[in-house]
Amino acid sequence: MMMYITFALLAVTIILQIIRLLNFGSGKIDSLLGAVTPFLLTASGLLLLTELILRSIEIRFVAVTNTFESLLFFSMMIAVVLAVYVWIKRKEVFQWVVFGGALLAFVLLSIASSPIAPNDIAPPIPALQSNWLVLHVTLSFIGEAFFAVAFVSSLYMLLTKDEEKKCRLDRLTYTTIAIGYPIFTAGALLFGAVWASYAWGRFWGWDPKETWALITWLTYTGYLHFRVIRKSNARVTAWLSVIGFIFTLFTFFGVNFLLSGLHSYG
Repeated sequence: MMMYITFALLAVTIILQIIRLLNFGSGKIDSLLGAVTPFLLTASGLLLLTELILRSIEIRFVAVTNTFESLLFFSMMIAVVLAVYVWIKRKEVFQWVVFGGALLAFVLLSIASSPIAPNDIAPPIPALQSNWLVLHVTLSFIGEAFFAVAFVSSLYMLLTKDEEKKCRLDRLTYTTIAIGYPIFTAGALLFGAVWASYAWGRFWGWDPKETWALITWLTYTGYLHFRVIRKSNARVTAWLSVIGFIFTLFTFFGVNFLLSGLHSYG
């Protein structure tokens, strides 16, 4: 039930951004729609959090151990990161970024509602009943939620011709990646390795998901190198941000549904 309400809230958020982008409303209406947006995003995040908490109570473990729950958590974190961005920036918010981020969260929820992500409530298998797994999964998706916002920001920067907007979008992309990178590093690589040792007796085994997580991490490492140290052209770093998020999605969907490995169940 809560997931369907979240669908509606995200859909309304997307529609409001379209109205604002197309300048259908007057100045007062535009301000009103802008004021409503952070409440819709915050409510979306809270509803998904409540859904995950209720599932966790039923399975007696943190509900982040299968594809359905992971998609809910990922969508929730994108909504949360967007809400924080809108609350902090207020009048400096890019509607295209909010639109794109809300659309991503909506698409993830749609996939969660499809047959490829069964939503059966059942306790996880023994290998998944580990606190290390919880840290591994949650921190990975929190980092990837920041990457999702950076992805939308980078796409907008590549498409716009406004130099002032490009500078601001470049800063937004850098800020979100700079925050998400250490969180993703801790979750996907460090806690992932610890959990692998707990579950399978080795820290690293070149499993497809491990390999693609490393490729994703190296891509964002490259972004930070070219952005901070080399101070490369903004288009170069924007493309690295886009490619990095494509790898992020492939690490989740591609490995789960196209490649076989130890991570194929979640």
